[in-house]
Amino acid sequence: MTAFPDVATFDAALAGLRQPDRTAIAAAEARQAQLTKPPGSLGRLETIAVFLAGWQGRERPRITRGRVAIFAGNHGVAARGVSAFPAAVTAQMVANFEAGGAAINALAAAAGLELTVVALDLDRPTADFTQAPAMSEAECLAALSAGAAVVEDGLDLLVVGEMGIANSTAAAALCLRSFGGAAGDWVGPGTGVDSAGIGRKIAAVEAAIDWHAGAPQTPFETLRRVGGREIAAIAGAVLAARAKGIAVVLDGFISGAAIAPLAAAAPDIVAHCLAGHQSAEPGHARLLGRLGLHPLLALDMRLGEGSGAAVAVAVIRAALAAHAGMATFAEAGVSGAG
Repeated sequence: MTAFPDVATFDAALAGLRQPDRTAIAAAEARQAQLTKPPGSLGRLETIAVFLAGWQGRERPRITRGRVAIFAGNHGVAARGVSAFPAAVTAQMVANFEAGGAAINALAAAAGLELTVVALDLDRPTADFTQAPAMSEAECLAALSAGAAVVEDGLDLLVVGEMGIANSTAAAALCLRSFGGAAGDWVGPGTGVDSAGIGRKIAAVEAAIDWHAGAPQTPFETLRRVGGREIAAIAGAVLAARAKGIAVVLDGFISGAAIAPLAAAAPDIVAHCLAGHQSAEPGHARLLGRLGLHPLLALDMRLGEGSGAAVAVAVIRAALAAHAGMATFAEAGVSGAG
């Protein structure tokens, strides 16, 4: 899959989610049982290795080629004063990514990951979703397809990240429309707004939910109405990765919110996903709970860019190194548990 030409293709992809290779899972579990350690003593490192075995279809999974994909988009709702930074910062940060000067450049390199940056019509922000759908049907499909396009054959792992001033407001609206609650449950400081800014964000989210209340509650309609181009692109990338059997590491609140509408309709969408970390954005812990994902790290990060997920890849690599590199009891001449 490289594109979503129409809504029916998107819906069909979500309805026909690929499942992991059960034979590879069984083989990886059998290997874990033979390694020179008490069963379960490496905790989640063991389950990470088995998880990746299932999606890579091999007893000993590896990350020969991992990719961080950062998607960038601008939001019309930024005009409502919901961010501490002006919308122009999105394009400025994309230039920084491309020049190699951002946190994600350093962290991706440290994790041994290639980096792809996809800027989506930065000169054309989405509509203010308190007064109109953020995107037309065609615009949302284009963003989904842009996300799917980064999922190339041969990838062993995909990390998704984003850049978009005001996108934590869109993320809150997506979570509220997908999972319910109150706007205040999902709205946080984002880039660092003060209490007045949080109040403006809550008002914007409430206005958006009210304005779109009569619209269909489908994943596509929720994405296009209260999402953003970079957010829809993440959803497209996650869905395309599932079709190819490529595991995904989600970053923070925004990347999780991108699949919230999908998960509300098809909870199994998270089965090929790992939560790289729990960010400091207050709504992220609540969102992870609704998605049923347990973060690998909790470092009080709130940058976005895929940064927390990239750091988590070091843990994933450690899990795979132990799984592939340890000796079995027979190989080491060590007596196993009886």
